[in-house]
Amino acid sequence: MTPGKQIRVMVLNDMEKLDRTLFRLDQGFELQFRLGPTLQGKHVHVHTNYPAEGERFDRHKFRALKWINPTGREDDSDKLCTLELQISGSYQYYFGHGDETKSGGGYIVVDPVLRVGADNHVLPLDCISIQTYLSKCLGPLDEWQDRLRVAKEAGYNMIHFTPLQTLGESRSCYSLADQLELNPDFSLPGQIYTWTDVGNLVEKMKNEWNMLCITDVVYNHTASNSKWIKKHPECGYNLVNSPHLKPAWVLDRALWHFTCDISEGKYANKGLPALIQSHEHLHALRGVLWQDVYPKIKLWEFFQVKVDPVVDQFRSLLQSGAKPDRSKTNEKQQLKIVQDPQYRRFGNTVDMNSALEIFVPHSYSPSAVEDCCNWLRRRLEELNDEQFREIQHHQEQALNCIDGTVTYDRLADHGPKLGPITRKHPLVTRYFTFPFEESTLEQDLPLMIQPEKACHFLAHNGWVMGDDPLRNFAEPGSNVYIRRELICWGDSVKLRYGNGPEDCPYLWAHMQKYTEITAKHFVGVRLDNCHSTPLHVAEAMLAAARAVRPNLYVIAELFTGSELIDNVFVNRLGITSLIREAMSAGDSHEEGRLVYRYGGEPVGAFLQPNLRPLVPSIAHAMFLDITHDNECPIQVRSVYDSLPSSAIVSMACCATGSTRGYDDIVPHQISVVTEERFYTKWNPDAKPSSSSEVNLQSGIIAGKLALNRLHQELAAKGFSQVFVDQVDEDIVAVTRHCPSTHQSVVAVCRTAFKNPKHHNYTDEVPPMCIPGKIEEVVLEARTVERQAGSYKKDDKSINGMPEYTVEIKEHIQLKDSKVVRQAGVTSQGCSEFVQEILFEQLTPGSVIAFRVSLDPKSQELVGVLRHHLVQFNPLYKAGSLPDQNTPDALKTPLGQIMSKLTLADMNILLFRCDAEEKEDGGGCYNIPVWTSLKYGGLQGLLSVMADIRPKKDLGHPFCDNLRQGDWMIDYVSNRLMSRSGTLAEVGQWFHAMFAYLKHIPRYLIPCYFDAILVGAYSAALDVTFKQMSSFVQNGSTFVKLLALGSVQMCGVGQYPALPPLSPALTDVPYCFNETTKQKEQCCVSMAAGLPHFSAGIFRCWGRDTFIALRGLMLVTGRHLEARNIILAFAGTLRHGLIPNLLGEGVGARFNCRDAVWWWLQCIQDYSTLVPNGTDILQCPVSRMYPTDDSNALPPGTVEQPLYEVIHEAMERHMQGVDFRERNAGPQIDRNMRDEGFNIVAKVNPDTGFVYGGNRFNCGTWMDKMGESERARNKGIPATPRDGSAVEIVGLCKSTLRWLVELNKQGLFPYNTLNINKDGTQLSVSYEDWDGKIQKNFEKMFHVSQDPNDPNELHPELVHKRGIYKDSFGASSPWCDYQLRPNFTIAMVVAPELFTVENAWEALNIAEEKLLGPLGMKTLDPDDMVYNGVYDNSLDNDNYNITRGFNYHQGPEWLWPIGYFLRAKIFFARKLGPDVYERTVYLVKNVLSRHYIHLERSSWKGLPELTNENGQYCSFSCETQAWSVATVLEVLHDL
Repeated sequence: MTPGKQIRVMVLNDMEKLDRTLFRLDQGFELQFRLGPTLQGKHVHVHTNYPAEGERFDRHKFRALKWINPTGREDDSDKLCTLELQISGSYQYYFGHGDETKSGGGYIVVDPVLRVGADNHVLPLDCISIQTYLSKCLGPLDEWQDRLRVAKEAGYNMIHFTPLQTLGESRSCYSLADQLELNPDFSLPGQIYTWTDVGNLVEKMKNEWNMLCITDVVYNHTASNSKWIKKHPECGYNLVNSPHLKPAWVLDRALWHFTCDISEGKYANKGLPALIQSHEHLHALRGVLWQDVYPKIKLWEFFQVKVDPVVDQFRSLLQSGAKPDRSKTNEKQQLKIVQDPQYRRFGNTVDMNSALEIFVPHSYSPSAVEDCCNWLRRRLEELNDEQFREIQHHQEQALNCIDGTVTYDRLADHGPKLGPITRKHPLVTRYFTFPFEESTLEQDLPLMIQPEKACHFLAHNGWVMGDDPLRNFAEPGSNVYIRRELICWGDSVKLRYGNGPEDCPYLWAHMQKYTEITAKHFVGVRLDNCHSTPLHVAEAMLAAARAVRPNLYVIAELFTGSELIDNVFVNRLGITSLIREAMSAGDSHEEGRLVYRYGGEPVGAFLQPNLRPLVPSIAHAMFLDITHDNECPIQVRSVYDSLPSSAIVSMACCATGSTRGYDDIVPHQISVVTEERFYTKWNPDAKPSSSSEVNLQSGIIAGKLALNRLHQELAAKGFSQVFVDQVDEDIVAVTRHCPSTHQSVVAVCRTAFKNPKHHNYTDEVPPMCIPGKIEEVVLEARTVERQAGSYKKDDKSINGMPEYTVEIKEHIQLKDSKVVRQAGVTSQGCSEFVQEILFEQLTPGSVIAFRVSLDPKSQELVGVLRHHLVQFNPLYKAGSLPDQNTPDALKTPLGQIMSKLTLADMNILLFRCDAEEKEDGGGCYNIPVWTSLKYGGLQGLLSVMADIRPKKDLGHPFCDNLRQGDWMIDYVSNRLMSRSGTLAEVGQWFHAMFAYLKHIPRYLIPCYFDAILVGAYSAALDVTFKQMSSFVQNGSTFVKLLALGSVQMCGVGQYPALPPLSPALTDVPYCFNETTKQKEQCCVSMAAGLPHFSAGIFRCWGRDTFIALRGLMLVTGRHLEARNIILAFAGTLRHGLIPNLLGEGVGARFNCRDAVWWWLQCIQDYSTLVPNGTDILQCPVSRMYPTDDSNALPPGTVEQPLYEVIHEAMERHMQGVDFRERNAGPQIDRNMRDEGFNIVAKVNPDTGFVYGGNRFNCGTWMDKMGESERARNKGIPATPRDGSAVEIVGLCKSTLRWLVELNKQGLFPYNTLNINKDGTQLSVSYEDWDGKIQKNFEKMFHVSQDPNDPNELHPELVHKRGIYKDSFGASSPWCDYQLRPNFTIAMVVAPELFTVENAWEALNIAEEKLLGPLGMKTLDPDDMVYNGVYDNSLDNDNYNITRGFNYHQGPEWLWPIGYFLRAKIFFARKLGPDVYERTVYLVKNVLSRHYIHLERSSWKGLPELTNENGQYCSFSCETQAWSVATVLEVLHDL
């Protein structure tokens, strides 16, 4: 990965369709697709239409991406495929797996790179300042420069031209008569200009003025008088290709003739004059339409059926004996009208097959047939009535729409007040063209059935309020035209593209040529009426445009009313910027909110890593003061608001802009239809009263120049952070901040939505506190009146109001400001340098912008801090300063210091939960009003910051705590400095870094604290993994995360958790105990789980330690520490057992039957996994209890090699272990009954199985003892598992097989066990014992499918076949037959005991019944005592669940899943490649959930257990040693 390269990661999840989610990326980014948990293990294929290198883009051509697995094995957590994004546009991706082609997908949008100037330098999108010009108002082409120069001199760097093509009759800028021809208005007599001339001007502006140009493309319609549409009427919606519009056309003609009649006074006697002036007139209008117009045209006839002919046809069929075709009907068949595709009056039919099915005569006599025909007739009449009523509803809606249009056009104060109804100003706009001579309605109507004429009745375009933008309102199925819901543009014909070029070849070719001309000359396009443009059309046209100009800039204004639907357009079309408008804000608060919404991150946001998840974004904004087709802000707000609102917009971190006329203070809307005057020209010497020329004294142009410069500077120099402060109801302060230099610009804008002349604004302006040192006033400006005559609308030029101008000063010192009265310097705390501003003349309409730096001391400290952070990230070079007095602690890079740390040190540096910290007299850091951190080490802080960083949640209590004081900062360094050795050095490094941090402004402390800790944490992880095995070093992210569990669980506490090792043993770590002042062993011990089993007597457990040791210590390469733990426990052997609860050996309890077997399994694993691992057998063991009854002896008193201790454990079991626990009674177990303290572990001489226990104790891992007197289960184990527990038999068999092999190799001197039975010395060989278990296991443990199996002792208790028993010989025989996950342990350690077929069947049953999302159900859900929810606080009368009695009766424990998956892998390998492949998918899929949990867990671990179906259990340890270990072992097996 190249340093500084930006990489975004898209995680794919099955069935996730993200078509309406926007993902924006820049060119040069790398996009990685990775597999989410639902897809890991599957054969996933990802396809995209992003072209391969050297190929052209074809949106229909998809290619498969190639998977890369950097670690090449074990799991799919790092598997990825990549796209190097070099070409702008919209690209689709989809993915599937197996036979499923598409199970998810979406789009990515790559932004274009715009270049400007003779040197072709990049113009960032956020630098854009655009101004719109109505092209027709520019005059002849040779005058354009003088008019466009106004934009250049006002500081704009982009011009948007409305279409430059020949306009239609209406002269609307958007009604184009010829898309291919330049508007002839731009030419002069004798001087015809062409597109080349326009292109030359555009190029000149780019090179000489540093200005880019874009223009509109209009795909939706063409002018009604376009010559080409007359030659090619198929390009519009006419009555031939769209016969469904005939009824609407009839209504349209009727309304036209109605208009003519009203204008001629024909309805005056009915109260409807030509001049509509009142609601009474509107009422009369409704009446006439209902009574005179609608009945005449009988629109319902287009939708009805002619009854008599249908009945006659039906009668003929019945008389001929016709029967219905059953294959064409369904049971719920109803008679429906079948619409005539040609929409003729009464042209509809019904389905005769349905009629025959529904109306069946009881006989075929004439009377019966006639009865049937009458039933049909009645039904047809009902259907006609339904159609009639539906058309009545349509006509009612049409009337409402006509009423609304007439009210707006003729009565509304804000409407155009069109005056009397005439042919020029008809009642309503015509919906269709009528290119023939006027006649009567009766003469018009027959024309619709004459194709050569009907093809020229073309539907006009328009827009529909609240319509679905993804639906074409002119297509069949829409009733917009008949219901008169279209707000119609009577000058434009809607274009009909069909589904592709084959449906209308001329139109597609014509529009493609138009697009290519545009793309050739302009860097970008504005998609006019985008929300109504058919998506597939715009897609194809923009693809053609990008073929001409790859870095095409595309903007659009969408009116969909939904961000999700906006995203559909942005995604499909690759729109770069969506137009947003400040005029949409009703007050200054909303205007400020829009600035915050449309760009930038919060001030002081954490540095985002280069490699990070791809997150949904909102479309890039082009934020305009006002768009060119909206109301004039002076009319809506006040003239004084133009400047401050413009300033608010200019401070937005996105593209910004305006329309020509806004800056000139033109006091009316410049109409895109009716305006024919020309824009004013630039003349530096123009007089204020000039109506045809402007300069910097005109309107707010001088203010706009300063604001545009500022906007472009802020974007170019990386002022990417934004803060918006609503000072009071009219004042908005916007801060733009640069995260590398920490310079800010603060613009304080006092809006004037109401005219100060008529509105009483307060003189009291609240003071402001600005953190930092004000370097200068960038600008202060306000709109003022002057003596230059009053506004008079000019006949030839679009002139502004001469009586207003801007009073502006730029780049002045604070003392020279007229707006600020006083600026006091205050110091809030040692590092807070604040200037208080009192305003004197911040009048409505004023703006002041300050350039603010950190005070010199803070600036220096930040620079030095960044200098020291460069070791972690080169991005900190910007703004860094060399450290003139580097403290000693910082002279060595942190990675070098940390390289001396051991993994035990890393446990302290990174982890340690509250109980572990308290053992040292400390505790985890607590954030008041929130919570304590999970760890005292770095991980505790990093887990919280990892949540804050992507959300940019600087309001989090964690950040508040950092801003409010140094407590957390001191905690980090002091905690480590209180240690000795290298940890103290690391603490000193933090202390020195924090010395700088504490003296920078408080608002910056969270982001630099994050930077320091992220750097330190990454360095610590690098050192950690270098000390681990190659499996971890070369492993996937998942493997490394799990391996951190080893650091998390294994450490050295204040007090030694392990008993001392033999003094004769080499490589034992020693340290000086400050409390005892003695040198003592400080071996690493393993916590069973955090937080509950982490410190004191409850930290170390024999069973937990040795279930987890292989995964956490052997697989990770911590061999010496593993050896020490094995030998320490060996020294505590007593009665042939090792302790369950260790208690340093002195307080040990020998009350479990399985721990010794897990210990023996670990010695075997050590021997096989560690180089020269069998050397451990010769290691000296210091026996604490050389006899069962001896007191604890000091180390070195009795020494034995480990192999003798192993032999003793085996021999004691063969002899038979039978004793009573020491100090039996409530003092060691308050719940145990007396019988429970009797410990038995023996070997069955017939089967070789180890057995033991009784119904009052629980000697295996399922060790929940009843605690409730209320429910009467106190002292009764929930799961005694007495007899021969299946996993103990498996572990014993594994040990025997190993010892027999060692003996053959001469590495273990014993081949027999000598015991005394009833006074007789007996000898049993290891080989015989091994053979007995092998011979009897399958016979005794497998529940076969044969009901008559002679080996089955209790056939009446069998309730599931094909499984392995959980135990054999239990005191309650039914317990043997419970399905639990323990047999999978035996499968892993002693697979030779199982036949492959039986094992596979049992594993499949376990998968179906026991496998949960993260763990294994501890009991079959079909069992009557199953309960999957563990609640240890519950105390009720329910025997089975009270006080957590069901701890192992259903809840899903994680560690057994490791053994289940390992067993699946082992036996799948024996069943062939297909089975193995399916199994690997299962394993990866299951493990992916653990990966997700591990990534998201603030504990960075896997829990002890979950409740049923993976639900969180609050009583579980949040991270458990054996859960992490066994999952890591699965990956090792893979």
